[in-house]
Order: sequence, then structure tokens, then C-alpha cells
Amino acid sequence: MQQQQLVGYAVTTVVVVALLAFRLRRMSQLRRLRLETLWVVPAIYLIFAGVMFYQFPPTTIGWAISAAALLAGAAIGWQRGKMMQIHVDPDTHMLNQKASPAAMIFIVVLIAVRMAAKSVLATGGGTGFHVSTMMVTDVLIALALGLFATTRLEMFLRARRMLDEVRATSPLRS
Repeated sequence: MQQQQLVGYAVTTVVVVALLAFRLRRMSQLRRLRLETLWVVPAIYLIFAGVMFYQFPPTTIGWAISAAALLAGAAIGWQRGKMMQIHVDPDTHMLNQKASPAAMIFIVVLIAVRMAAKSVLATGGGTGFHVSTMMVTDVLIALALGLFATTRLEMFLRARRMLDEVRATSPLRS
């Protein structure tokens, strides 16, 4: 059984490294940033989180821990948003973004921490400490909601400020 787990981890690692290499290579390209659509992903995820919390409401302690996770996700998301590079074309006033490799590595580290925590919780960490799967799910949903929403909020505020500055100094040329 131990050898099968090691093979599973090895295969997963190879796939993740290959996907990251592909993604990091594409990150060097500028992509159009549309301020008017930054709300879409957080809104979809908010609906998903709302449905999950409605269908499977957490316990009182679960609500408290989920609220703390939402705040932690918001703090992490704000930092991740600050890592995103935003460019304003001074001639066309078009916004572009370039994902930061640091932001990608940041997410990978979060995933690794989550996997380690999952492993510790599954074994009880040798302390007999057991947490319900639903509580872990609730916490992760809240963390992700905070992360997605504030990443895009930080990007929106910064991009709008940058665009306003460029518009104030150089009117759009025809």
C-alpha cells in the first residue's frame, strides 16, 4: 500500500510540474484586462458558496471558523492581486495584465499547505484530533471566496487608478 501511494504522489507531481511549466511559459504574455468583467468569477463563486452553505449549513463553530477563513482568504487574495502586473497603454488606454510567476508560486504553496494539512488531519496527526470533512470543505470554500473576490477587487481598484492617472496626463489620441 505504501508503494502505491508513492507512485500516486510521483505521478501527481509530474503532472503538476508539467502543467506549471506550461502555465509559467504562457504567463509572459500580456492579456487584455477588462474591468467590467472582473466581478464575474467572484459572483459565480459566491453563488456556489451560498448554495453550499444553504444546503449544508455549518455548526456554530463551523460558521466562526469559516468567517476566519474568509478573512484569511481576503488577506491572501489582496496580496495575490498586488502580485499581478497591470499595464496601461498610454496611447489607447487599453488595460493589459500579466500574471506574476510569484502569484502562481503563491497558489502552489497554498495547495501544498492544504495537502499537508489534509494528510495531518486524515491521520489525526498522532494526537487523536479529528475534524469533519464538511467543516474542512466549508473552511476551504470560505477561504477561496475571500481569495477570488479580493484578488479581483485589488486588481480593479489598482487598474482603475492607473487608468485615471493615464487619462489625466494624456488624452486619448485619435
